[in-house]
Amino acid sequence: MTDHFLVERDGPTALLTFNRPDARNSMTFEMYEALHDACATLDTDPAVRAVIVRGAGDKAFASGTDIRQFLDFETRQDALDYEARLTRVLSKLAGMSKPTIAMLQGDAIGGGLFIALACDLRLAAPHARFGIPVARTLGNFLAPVSLTLLVSVLGPNRAREIVLTARLLDAQEAKTIGLIDRVHPAPELESRTRELAAGLAELAPLTIAATKEATRRMLAVLAPRDLDDLILSCYLSRDFHEGVRSFLESESLTGRGADRCSGVKVVRTIEGRSERNRSRLVGGAPERSALRAVEASAGRSSDLNPARRTST
Repeated sequence: MTDHFLVERDGPTALLTFNRPDARNSMTFEMYEALHDACATLDTDPAVRAVIVRGAGDKAFASGTDIRQFLDFETRQDALDYEARLTRVLSKLAGMSKPTIAMLQGDAIGGGLFIALACDLRLAAPHARFGIPVARTLGNFLAPVSLTLLVSVLGPNRAREIVLTARLLDAQEAKTIGLIDRVHPAPELESRTRELAAGLAELAPLTIAATKEATRRMLAVLAPRDLDDLILSCYLSRDFHEGVRSFLESESLTGRGADRCSGVKVVRTIEGRSERNRSRLVGGAPERSALRAVEASAGRSSDLNPARRTST
């Protein structure tokens, strides 16, 4: 377990906290693994009847993966291992038999948004923002399980628009399109989330578990396969590595430091980026192709956590 990930109990409710507020709760590989292991443990604990996932502080729920880790990507396996890790972690969270609530007390960006989408319910503060800005930042790819979760919540057309435009949504728009379920004033968010969790804990566990399993099977039908070439074309490109270094350098120049790197930074820097960086890599082609793969997958059985993708 890492100090950057906390597990607490409040009666029948478990609270999982991403604890890197100075880095806007950006996710390290250790934090991803801690989330997976906590979900595995809590799902078999009969005393736990509901789970809340949240971020420390009030600025971010989670701002995606800590991009400094991408600087070490050099081989095909590096990229596939990262994608496999996300598949493994998000599948475990989405497949829990206990009801899960994402308490979005701040921004959920990139991987942070996918963690929220893997939860059953999403409650947010009015100032929280949501988006997947990779087409304007690093130019990397959505793990297939991430894409599946996005399409399952929003449908392929709206999911495509959000990915290809790389824009951020405010809480009101996110609620209108069904990305989040409820918006509560920031001072009330935690109490309202705990109240909801307590209510879920009183419901029939077999009904909830059956509903969760049915949802998991529907997601499995949508899960795209055979996207390795698209993933590799992004993560192994020279432009991707340049994008990571450029992003970290821009953070350093603003005085915030690399440790605070965050997908939210795109809001403050996008207008100052060169035209080359705006159109870097493949202009959304992998995301577009993958979304079509999701649509074509309807009616085809697969697994959210394919055996061919095993985590490191």
